[in-house]
Amino acid sequence: MPSIQKTSPINIAITGLLAESRRMKVISNNIANASTTNGPGGKPYRRQVVQLSTDPSGGVSVRGVAADNVTPLKKIYEPGNPDASEDGYVDMPNVEVPVEMIALIESSRSYQANAAVMKRYLEMVDLTTELLK
Repeated sequence: MPSIQKTSPINIAITGLLAESRRMKVISNNIANASTTNGPGGKPYRRQVVQLSTDPSGGVSVRGVAADNVTPLKKIYEPGNPDASEDGYVDMPNVEVPVEMIALIESSRSYQANAAVMKRYLEMVDLTTELLK
């Protein structure tokens, strides 16, 4: 197999696969914690967001995962809940499951597109190798 250059299509596709895989894990975690009112430090779960950036090879890299502190927490009236305040309201996570599901579908399709690029690239390399024999 030929050596893979940093700017090769396969390297770009691999970085895309890794980034989308990370996004899908974070989104799944958001969905799983959509009702977690008593998370770390006794506070409601905060939606997590993957921060991506381009890298010098033309691909993407994950800069990190950060809490979404911009979107406000939801409040629901549930006086019997042990996490309720004195006025009976419970702070709920700022996770909107339908939004997360859309993001999951988008991330999944991006992952599939990168896998297709990788597959086509490898097919072209194999065909080129066959032609050169």
